[in-house]
Amino acid sequence: MTNAVISNLGVPNATAPSNYEEANALFMQEFTGEVIAAFDEMNVFMEKHMVRTISSGKSASFAHLGKANARYHVSGTPVLGNNKIKANETVIKIDDKLIADVFIDELEEAKNHYDVRSEYSKQLGASLSREADQRIARVLALTARSANPIDDLPGGARLENANVNTDADALTEVLFNAATRFDEVDAWEGERYGAFRPAQHYLLVQSKDAINSDWNGVGSFAEGSVPRVAGIELVKSNNIPTGNVAAVAGDNNAYNGDFRTTSGLVWQKQAAGTVKLMDLMMQKTGADFEAMYQGTMMVAKYAMGHGGLNPALAIEVATGPVA
Repeated sequence: MTNAVISNLGVPNATAPSNYEEANALFMQEFTGEVIAAFDEMNVFMEKHMVRTISSGKSASFAHLGKANARYHVSGTPVLGNNKIKANETVIKIDDKLIADVFIDELEEAKNHYDVRSEYSKQLGASLSREADQRIARVLALTARSANPIDDLPGGARLENANVNTDADALTEVLFNAATRFDEVDAWEGERYGAFRPAQHYLLVQSKDAINSDWNGVGSFAEGSVPRVAGIELVKSNNIPTGNVAAVAGDNNAYNGDFRTTSGLVWQKQAAGTVKLMDLMMQKTGADFEAMYQGTMMVAKYAMGHGGLNPALAIEVATGPVA
């Protein structure tokens, strides 16, 4: 009897696989792609601050420089370098490896009428994205409460308004105050961001001032979007810090604090930084494991750390003082 012609879905170009790894090559790439896509889709903060990748080591240093002062030159006098520019550094450590893992039983997968691995891959990517966003958001809030590493430059700011969670006018006023604060500390006008919870975002959508085209408001009531107020690009996020967060094992940077009155964050891109040692990647068990346990173990992981850089560029929006 003639053997059936097999279309090897997991093998590039339908070539005959010579081993287990070749037989599953495309499946692994697809799963990895789905995890990364889910991470990128859910993530709000990563691309909106400074990110550095290192090939080895346990930390990275970010330099701080103070400002220089200009002066008039007196004819005939030597120019000997009148400025003594201050310097400092911030060290961001790599946190312990963060993982999201799932075991897929072979029989259970066969019984399901939908693609289990695709759904699981999205959940793994979303879980890691959520953890990264929460830590970066907490870092921004903590940075806004910090003094500047250069002692004669301004620290962070906290804008308090008891009605900022429920009143669109109060929220708009806070955003203009934040923009004024940035101008006063000579922050670059580009890459300014604001993040608020969905309820506050939709308050702005319903504000006629925020989207009124008569004075160049931008946004769409129909689409439920307000992309920018006072030159600040707005995003909505469920990962704005909340509650009293304690430090946990594995965090090698400070992410803990009291965020019970925190309502939102406004920052410029250089306010905080992330150091990546191991970017988001996937692992899949081999043939021996799957024969022993009759299933597949999938692991998504990364190793990175987050920290504040320039407090003058971070603003915490709150309903009142730190509880």
